[in-house]
Amino acid sequence: MEPIILASSPPRRQEILKLMNIPFQVVMPNIDEKTDGTIPAEQVPEYLAKKKVEAVVQMLPPKQEIPWVLGADTVIVLDGKLYGKPESQEQAAVFLKELQGRTHSAITAIALFNGRKHCTVSHTSITRVTFNAMSDAEIEWFINTGDWHGAAGAYRIQGLASCFISKIEGTNSCVVGLPIFDLYDILKSQGYSILD
Repeated sequence: MEPIILASSPPRRQEILKLMNIPFQVVMPNIDEKTDGTIPAEQVPEYLAKKKVEAVVQMLPPKQEIPWVLGADTVIVLDGKLYGKPESQEQAAVFLKELQGRTHSAITAIALFNGRKHCTVSHTSITRVTFNAMSDAEIEWFINTGDWHGAAGAYRIQGLASCFISKIEGTNSCVVGLPIFDLYDILKSQGYSILD
């Protein structure tokens, strides 16, 4: 299999590529992930995933052959409001207070640059996640574990937040940050086989 450049650093995405036995190297794009609010919340992940891929393609040496670049981005959306990665314990607590007892959307987009065709294709996956009602003590306990760090919406579905998640409609891997079915499907559509 040809190696893929992963334009993303979260370990969860790397673990999924390892699980699929896809050789990869991480190249971090230098982009500003903040948006100006003109893009609808549901479209932000695709916009950022494509932006990550474009940034990596542009930063590689001009004569270097670039076979594949994969970018991904995940956001949490509730009532049209975007929940990215919290910047502090206080913000993480606010996020959880707003999400608890309700159902929100975890939206992950993947973008794949095909160096043979010189084009980028993308796909967006949505999973609905329902949190049980959480007491202030439960929120404080969770915040103190530190499991909210670096996670969209202040939680990881594969972490301690599972104590409070009562229902998932969709796939776990979408919420983790790299939907496996969609990744396999988009790779296959571009002629990249993981069966070799």
